[in-house]
Amino acid sequence: MACGAVIIGGWCLLSTAGAVWGAVTSLTAEREVHRARASAERMNADLQARLDSAVARMTATSGSIDDLAHTVERRHAALTQVMTMFRGVDGAEEALRPATLQDPDQPPVARLVSVQMDQERLISRAQTFADSRAERLRLAFRLAGLNPAAYAGSPDSLGGPLVEANDPEALATILNVDEAFAARIQRAADDLSEMRTLADTAEQLPFGRPAEGVRQTSSFGVRFDPFNGRLAVHRGQDFAGPYMTPIRATAPGVVSFAGVRNGYGNTVEIDHGGGFKTRYAHLQGFNVSVGQRVAVGQRVGAMGSTGRSTGVHLHYEVWVDGRPQNPARFMRAGDYVQQAEE
Repeated sequence: MACGAVIIGGWCLLSTAGAVWGAVTSLTAEREVHRARASAERMNADLQARLDSAVARMTATSGSIDDLAHTVERRHAALTQVMTMFRGVDGAEEALRPATLQDPDQPPVARLVSVQMDQERLISRAQTFADSRAERLRLAFRLAGLNPAAYAGSPDSLGGPLVEANDPEALATILNVDEAFAARIQRAADDLSEMRTLADTAEQLPFGRPAEGVRQTSSFGVRFDPFNGRLAVHRGQDFAGPYMTPIRATAPGVVSFAGVRNGYGNTVEIDHGGGFKTRYAHLQGFNVSVGQRVAVGQRVGAMGSTGRSTGVHLHYEVWVDGRPQNPARFMRAGDYVQQAEE
């Protein structure tokens, strides 16, 4: 009987404890639900308050729905001009896609304000898109040892209504939009203008690779001469590959030399303008002639072992204003240019 009483008492105690624990757990969970619901309600209320405040401000500023609609329309016309400038830029269409249509059940003023807020987000994305592309191109120029500011040009000539409109107040008058929005448009246009200028300039510079499927061997700088074992300056980058590997121009230009140079063997030299020249040496032969205009990637010869050479390879040089440069820096710059276009 005593054992039975103990067992019954223990069972009652456990049952009571379980019930109490369940009640406490349920109460805690219910509090968490209420807390989360209250937080969501506060967030929704805050968002609604912001929208109501924006609607009130815009209504007070515009004076009527018609005035607000005209403001949105003028901004849309200005944005259309900016978006036209991005036409043809890889990735721009996807990055600058407008938001979906607003809820038709919203009040007219709320829909207009929502459109206006989306216009501001769109111009922000345009500026960020252009600035990130321009920064990657600036980095590419610095990797090549070039000052990007010397090649960026002036952002004044943007075409259409943005010509020499550096003053936000003047631009706001031209575009018939508010001054703050005009200033954001100008910044995006300036970044885009610099991006396009740097990209166009990069297409004229020797940022390409002279051969594919080859490996880099002797690099630019001081090395031991393979013939006499003495220290000597190596003014280019060597590439080893199969005999007759196609050698291609690393930038568009005009062939300034095609023949035999002492020590270099069969050599092709290309003038790219602006003080930039490239040299391709130890060729088996060449496919171009002096005065011929070549495009980037066009075949100019084939890999060989002519001249002062210990085996089949290409000796490639890059010259800027009469001084030899490290070709590896220009090839790394070309890699960044390609990333900027992706």
